[in-house]
Amino acid sequence: MFSHMRMSEEISHPFIQSIIMVLNDIACNVEYKRFNMKDSANLIRRLKLITPLFEEMREIKCPLTKGALASLQEFSKALQSAERILRQCQSGSKLFLVLKRDYVASKFHEVTEQLQQALDCLPYSQLDLSDEVREQVELVHAQLKRAKSRLESPNLELYLDAMTILSQKDEFGTDSTVLRRFAEKMDLRTTADLKQESHALQNLLTSKFAKDQRSSEARIEKPNSPNVPNDFRCPISLELMKDPVIVATGQTYERACIQKWLDTGHRTCPKTQQVLRHIILTPNYVLRSLIGQWCETHGVNTPNFFGSSCAGKAGEFANQVSPGDRAMIDLLLQKLSSGQIDAQRAAAGELRILAKQSIENRVCIAEAGAIPLLISLLTSKNLGAQEHAVTALLNLSIHRPNKSHIVVAGAINPIVEVLKKGSMEARENAAATLFSLSVVDENKIIIGASGAIPALVDLLRQGTYRGKKDAATALFNLSIYQGNKARAVQAAVIPLLMQLLSNPDMGLVDEALAVLAILATHQEGQVAIGSAPSVAVLIDLITLGFPRSKENAAAILLAICRNDSAHIVAACQFGAFVPLMELASHGTLRAKRKAKALLEQMSKTGACS
Repeated sequence: MFSHMRMSEEISHPFIQSIIMVLNDIACNVEYKRFNMKDSANLIRRLKLITPLFEEMREIKCPLTKGALASLQEFSKALQSAERILRQCQSGSKLFLVLKRDYVASKFHEVTEQLQQALDCLPYSQLDLSDEVREQVELVHAQLKRAKSRLESPNLELYLDAMTILSQKDEFGTDSTVLRRFAEKMDLRTTADLKQESHALQNLLTSKFAKDQRSSEARIEKPNSPNVPNDFRCPISLELMKDPVIVATGQTYERACIQKWLDTGHRTCPKTQQVLRHIILTPNYVLRSLIGQWCETHGVNTPNFFGSSCAGKAGEFANQVSPGDRAMIDLLLQKLSSGQIDAQRAAAGELRILAKQSIENRVCIAEAGAIPLLISLLTSKNLGAQEHAVTALLNLSIHRPNKSHIVVAGAINPIVEVLKKGSMEARENAAATLFSLSVVDENKIIIGASGAIPALVDLLRQGTYRGKKDAATALFNLSIYQGNKARAVQAAVIPLLMQLLSNPDMGLVDEALAVLAILATHQEGQVAIGSAPSVAVLIDLITLGFPRSKENAAAILLAICRNDSAHIVAACQFGAFVPLMELASHGTLRAKRKAKALLEQMSKTGACS
């Protein structure tokens, strides 16, 4: 669409405007989120966050360089790819897209990689971007980099329902429960929706794309491959089982598949839909032996991963846990499932200790299914059980892959409730857990929307030294996301932070300055800091503080002075000129930059003359 752009101001700025129009169209079209909701929502949210970058670029009055224009063209191509996959998820057959979940996931992966590479190439040094926009772009860039290695976990229940509907196509009315559940999850609520789905499915099944998919799949099967008995296939993946395990209903599944099902918070048997009395997975040694014999008889490679409770790197860690420790973990999980609060409290306490000891234990405990059980204890009226549970989750979250398991299992809201109402130690550990989980950028948004920020501000006000430190650290990390900055300001955190700056004996000056520095990049934060008696305190820190403190204090002072020139006059009255000259000569690189900018502001206004 934009391949013939000439390099001039008249052409480049409409070019940028056209990119903004596509971004706005994607952001406003809520229908894009109807299928593959998590991937769609993440992609749309990231594109919305990038929009201010192009809005600022549109205001640049000088022509763009050839390199900048080439980078924009690459971004435009990536944006078109993003729009295509979103439209496909919007208007394509929902049933077909569920069954082709791997194809859809790979397309989101490709788009994510294209966007990340396009942002890599943009010449940011040539663009006079505001600190706020630069921060936002850096955040999105980091998210895209991390997201490249992660695909959305498929909704197994949805996939099973789609498989059931397809297998019962000749008796379509036999399982109304499955049809109703599938229709509700796919937002097929009216007769018109169902007709559109039927039409879309018919078009796809007769299209070249569908034929190519079927022929591709057919080529994978070897002509002489023996038919795998249905009893040897996992009901979820439909593949030959490697590590069959039995659930509470007596059904057998591949361990890795049923564990994913449980880790997403389900407590029913995927095949029978019965509620599971417990989530202990028992190895099916008889079936394992039969599968081995069948493989040997038919010349099929025997599965290699028997006995592995985890996949990939996680499996390596889990297999380093001794049989005795593994048996102990299984026993502790049985106690957690017992419903007897004394046994549950003791088991949570033991898991808390084990999870603290090693990465191998963290992996094995999570893979054994402890996370949902620990989350259920967070709502217990027994404060001891609650405290052990939140601390065990904190220790498990140290292993990065466990962070997503904890969030997906629905831990955020219960953790916030502990932060509000638990014992002081439980509140402190809840704050530390939120900090640990917020290391993943996507979680910053979820945690911020959960009501955690006002609860963290309360802990900053009421907590012990350790509690205040945990709260400040969590607030800093959450405030990296732009939307959480306003929440923190509205929760009246700034007066509290100013009190910490005015009382250095409390030992939290660095933490308070770090949070203030990040809030000062937001308009509401600048106003609130400027309204507090902040200028004199900041100049004292620039004069007498440690290097990092001087740097953050200068950054905060510059932000509020840019927002309101009255603060420049106040800074001069409090003797800022000399310490800023010193900082401009001998500070850190960032401190020098901020100090020089402040001195330029003073020179322009003539406030210190």
